[in-house]
Amino acid sequence: MSANKKNIVYKKLSRDKAIATYLSKRDFVDHGSHTDLVDGVLLVDTGFLKEQKVYCRLNCIFHYGSEDIEMIGQAFKRDLYVSTIQVYPPTGEQAKPLTKAQERLMKKIGDKALPFCFEFPNHLPCSVCLQPAANDPEKFCSVDFEVLAFCVNSLEDKIRKRSSVRLTIRKIQYAPDRSGPQPTANISKHFLMSNQPLHLTATLNKEVYYHGDPITVSVEVTNNSNKDVKGVRVSVVQSTNVVLYSNDTYAEEIAVEESNDHVASGSKLSKSYVILPSLTNNRSKHGIALDGRIKQEDSNLASSTILKEGADREVQGMLVSYVVKVSLSIPGVLGDLTASDVAVEIPFLLMHPNPEATKKPDDEDIAIEDEADLSPLEAEDDE
Repeated sequence: MSANKKNIVYKKLSRDKAIATYLSKRDFVDHGSHTDLVDGVLLVDTGFLKEQKVYCRLNCIFHYGSEDIEMIGQAFKRDLYVSTIQVYPPTGEQAKPLTKAQERLMKKIGDKALPFCFEFPNHLPCSVCLQPAANDPEKFCSVDFEVLAFCVNSLEDKIRKRSSVRLTIRKIQYAPDRSGPQPTANISKHFLMSNQPLHLTATLNKEVYYHGDPITVSVEVTNNSNKDVKGVRVSVVQSTNVVLYSNDTYAEEIAVEESNDHVASGSKLSKSYVILPSLTNNRSKHGIALDGRIKQEDSNLASSTILKEGADREVQGMLVSYVVKVSLSIPGVLGDLTASDVAVEIPFLLMHPNPEATKKPDDEDIAIEDEADLSPLEAEDDE
């Protein structure tokens, strides 16, 4: 963000106007050893509350399908993590030094604002969701994070929607700093009635790609067989394994580059192909994994899942991975009816770049953005 722009603060007000929640960001970064603190403030109408208390909660929720459906006695919604703190009246547990973000918020809002802070446990997954089908947008699978502020007489009471505020946040990871060897894969294929094999080698120009980066794939074919190669097909496949509930696996081609490059028997081919995986060309595909759900226009393809040492696979909810697949089309004796493919797959990482840390001046101005759009669930009233 350039110096002449204001920092955006996200605000959401409960329907009864008793609670306002302020967060200085919606994306919280998992750095590997730790994750950014969820540090915000609440503005509470203490006169409206009477004897009620105000709590703040950090939730990590796994959804699978419509929320009102159950199968085999097991709900499609499961809390992977819940942490609740009392914000008003303040307790001794919340007597912690203010973070820089909280200081800026209180300077903007006023000293009556009440700070809250959460630490992410190190085992939690990052935000991810499957793109629902266009004809059934209610069916989805996701790992979501939310900050919930609410007022009740006791924690055993039912939380009323009109007296609560939900703000969806995302937990994300940045690409690791890797400079290893170029990823490569090769195969030798022997054909019937052919004394010599066909060799295929495919190499990527790097292992880690950022969202929006084109991928350069170098392909080398040495055809010593008696077959002719009639075409080269390069694709990117996103695989998503839903490990928590169903163990479903979604494998979707998200980018394809096809050519009619021929490699006759006894000849060679050395060529580079460029392919670009992006959400733009895949918005109608059900099962494409995205980086969480805050605003539709902010979505992009899901980042690769990096499992930490000792992490429980099931608690991750969904695991996302990517490969580049290079296939050679080789016609058979009866043409396409007996055609065969010679293929290799090369794994790679697709992630966000790690921006350079820039220290923001304490007196930098901020602008408050009201969270006006409620989801259908939040817009309903239970009273």
